[in-house]
Amino acid sequence: MLSFLIVVAALFLLMFVAYRGFSVILFAPVAALGAVLLTDPSLVPPMFTGVFMDKMVGFVKLYFPVFLLGAVFGKTIELSGFSKSIVSAVIGLVGRERAMLSIVAVCAILTYGGVSLFVVVFAVYPFAAEMFRQGDMPKRLIPGTIALGAFTFTMDSLPGTPQIQNIIPTTFFNTDTWAAPWLGLVSTVFILVVGLGYLNWRRRRAAAAGEGYGEGHSNEPEAFEHGKLANPWIALLPLVLVGVLNKVFTDAIPHFYGKTHEFTLAGATHPITTDVSKIAAIWAVEGALLAGIIAVLVLAFKPVSEKFAEGSKAAVAGSLLASMNTASEYGFGAVIAGLPGFLVVADALKSIPNPLINEAITVTTLAGITGSASGGMSIALAAMADNFIAAAHSAGIPLEVFHRIASMASGGMDTLPHNGAVITLLAVTGLTHRQSYGDIFAVTCIKTMAVFVAIAFYYLTGIY
Repeated sequence: MLSFLIVVAALFLLMFVAYRGFSVILFAPVAALGAVLLTDPSLVPPMFTGVFMDKMVGFVKLYFPVFLLGAVFGKTIELSGFSKSIVSAVIGLVGRERAMLSIVAVCAILTYGGVSLFVVVFAVYPFAAEMFRQGDMPKRLIPGTIALGAFTFTMDSLPGTPQIQNIIPTTFFNTDTWAAPWLGLVSTVFILVVGLGYLNWRRRRAAAAGEGYGEGHSNEPEAFEHGKLANPWIALLPLVLVGVLNKVFTDAIPHFYGKTHEFTLAGATHPITTDVSKIAAIWAVEGALLAGIIAVLVLAFKPVSEKFAEGSKAAVAGSLLASMNTASEYGFGAVIAGLPGFLVVADALKSIPNPLINEAITVTTLAGITGSASGGMSIALAAMADNFIAAAHSAGIPLEVFHRIASMASGGMDTLPHNGAVITLLAVTGLTHRQSYGDIFAVTCIKTMAVFVAIAFYYLTGIY
């Protein structure tokens, strides 16, 4: 029992300091190693070096270039005036009152196209800020709107989504990313209808109170000072290019390099071996973003070049902060997952009788504790996939259903205050937990409810 309380205390400490605006980079190791200290003091140094720092540095090694290129891409879109051009066109097409729907749609298109949700945050924020400013809607509602579009249905509900949360279950259940399409579509409709209803309710309440966009915000996009805006179709081209090339590179890279690739440096005796199968998706995103940046420079060289020096510095600083925040969370989750108290939680969850509800609660709980959808699901399925498969055969439930429920549940309570994507989203938008986390949490609750809507739909209809 004590080991369980230690894990809970570490989790609540990190959520508390994140909510109060303290640096997660500083407090993630403090919370994690404090739990280790109370469990076994002799393990503090080796857990710090061998687990926390190993996972943290591993995350930076893999993903920092994605954060960096995503931030620079978003900044060039902003400096070019493309964001303002697209926003003006969208407002003219759908009206200012549908700004939230427009932002959700843009986020959904990018994430379903395979663009990392972290990249989507950087790329979409300039559009969202411009659209909310022109519509005079509170800036504090932007994170909840982006979260609905990027962190929910396109991440793990829609069949075929290429996000990692939809890929991990395939290795455990021998399924594919299109598993249980009807459950995914039903959940998507639920999330969209309820989520947009909630956000529009929040917008109307703010308007009734006379609250507009506000002033004195930080991380505001640069004002576009050139008179003539680009044609919106030209402005859209770099975004489309990123989505298309991401898909093209994802398919082409494994064919070009094979599953593994070896090369030997001049004067070296041992070759450097790369497991291409594990890195191809990251290379694809990086290549697509680089092409997108070049496209913006070609299409809008003059306005971008005038402020690129200062703008790129701001983008680099933002990407460093965002990646280090998320990497610290990754290290925290790895340490907590290695403690006895975490096993207590995992073992207790096995006692839930209904297999689908068991899977849903187990995955979303572990994702919440670790602050990672993919991390929590990987831990849950690695420990319990055999039990889920046996339960599926016993109850006559297709493994495709277990795939979809696990995938969706991972994106439920993972977005607690200490989640890396949440902290990145708030850092990029220049807002705090106190200002905007309530809306993110509401979207999180809607997403979690959608899992149980999918389970109920399956039991009522047998359709999956």
